[in-house]
Amino acid sequence: MKILVIGGGGREHAVIRKLMESSRVDKIYCAPGNGGIGCDAENVPIQASDIDGMVAFAKENGVGMVCVTPDDPLAAGMVDALEAAGIPAFGPNRAAAQIEASKVFSKNLMKTHHIPTAAYEVFDNPADTLAYIRKQNRFPTVIKADGLALGKGVIIAQNMQEAEDAVRTIMQDKVFGASGNQVVVEEFLTGPEVSVLAFTDGKTLKPMVSSKDHKRALDGNKGKNTGGMGTISPNPFYTKEIADECMKTIFMPTLKAMNAEGRPFKGCLYFGLMLTPDGPKVIEYNSRFGDPEAQVVLPRLKTDLVDIFEATRNGTLDKLDIVWKDGACACVIMASGGYPSSYRKGIEIHGLDASGQVSGATVYHAGTVKKDGRFYTNGGRVLGVTCSGDTLDIALEKAYAAVDKITWDGVQYRHDIGRA
Repeated sequence: MKILVIGGGGREHAVIRKLMESSRVDKIYCAPGNGGIGCDAENVPIQASDIDGMVAFAKENGVGMVCVTPDDPLAAGMVDALEAAGIPAFGPNRAAAQIEASKVFSKNLMKTHHIPTAAYEVFDNPADTLAYIRKQNRFPTVIKADGLALGKGVIIAQNMQEAEDAVRTIMQDKVFGASGNQVVVEEFLTGPEVSVLAFTDGKTLKPMVSSKDHKRALDGNKGKNTGGMGTISPNPFYTKEIADECMKTIFMPTLKAMNAEGRPFKGCLYFGLMLTPDGPKVIEYNSRFGDPEAQVVLPRLKTDLVDIFEATRNGTLDKLDIVWKDGACACVIMASGGYPSSYRKGIEIHGLDASGQVSGATVYHAGTVKKDGRFYTNGGRVLGVTCSGDTLDIALEKAYAAVDKITWDGVQYRHDIGRA
């Protein structure tokens, strides 16, 4: 089988690395890919949002399965277009992808179907938003852009000044474009955060092993929100009892809610959870593999990923036994200096061998380009250095030892992944 993976980040590299283990895969394409992905798959110069281009390429090259991983093409209906052309695709259709593409939709879905989440209100103009926040006078408060914003559309305001800045940034300056036409103002929840990805065919839902993302840019959970600075799996706070409760109160109710709304979800459904004193609550949904959660979850998968892709698409997930490796996995994101604000590109990376890897680690490339046999930075999050071990301590020790071997001018990473 020939497989086409859409995207060009660390998550896509992790998917490709897992697909490489399948005896059913003859050829992997990645569009557009990146420097490191090009060592494992054939990069195709088509932008991830180019639906017509992807359909044409898949047809011309006899692609047997397309994995649509980024949020934008899912929300734009790439799966719909591929399936209409007779090309099997892994991922939700446009209607189902709304669960991530619109915070307003997802919050209203949870309210309507009694799925536990933070209390909230929705606004479409800055004056009303600020009037509500002033009246509530509860800080921290959470302000979310309605639409997709590369994981950066959530601002936690500690005081009124920060709230005013956030509303201006999202709704007036339109830093996230049309995604800021509406905002959700949400109560601030406390407790450990958990990420749970799940495979689902719309009827059956099979959670993957749990993970924990570290969103803040700096040590001690300080600095701006990012797309994720590191992950660990399993999440030490996610017990079997909590998992059972989540299946009963969140996971299956979400699947049933989407069916009731006429938007059956097939693919990978991501649950961002907060384990509050009042029980688990949903912070957010994603309609695809998390990044960098995929970089610690997929290495632990034993079952053939192609079999899973087919089962989710064909509605036969209940007949497939999905098996996971014991132990733990840790990923440290190495980012460009200044991320998630402005940063330079084109800086040479030192410490990677010709294939882009370091001994004892899997290095997933997120924002790299390869020129004349050398790797250069080409994004905010550049590399995800990932290691497995019998325990989390061992995995973390190995990951940081590998990080120490890689460097470039201005590199930044957190030193407390798995500890904060």
